Amino acid sequence: MKRFLLTWLFTALALIITAHIVPGITIAGFPTAAIAAIILGIVNAIVRPILVMLTFPLTLLTLGLFLLVVNAISLSLVAYLTGATFTIHGPMPALIGSIVLSVVAGILNHFVK
Repeated sequence: MKRFLLTWLFTALALIITAHIVPGITIAGFPTAAIAAIILGIVNAIVRPILVMLTFPLTLLTLGLFLLVVNAISLSLVAYLTGATFTIHGPMPALIGSIVLSVVAGILNHFVK
């Protein structure tokens, strides 16, 4: 349970850091980031595997690079579900934001282990 809470908090922190690094992504504050982290976990558990299965031929054709687009779609869906307190202004900030979020979350979650 402790590891789950730390991962959740680090994901929320990674969302805030991503919003500060990537222009075009805005987040209201830590409570919004915490809610967005929960929604991101749900989207990654339910929606993302469906998207990966549906886009498998395209992912195979692009040697896996299309997964970056799937991650951007997932992040955009989280912003849409969160509401006006977490916004992404366009597809390029979503794509860059998903890459930055993955890197920052990976670095932060490295400290959990």
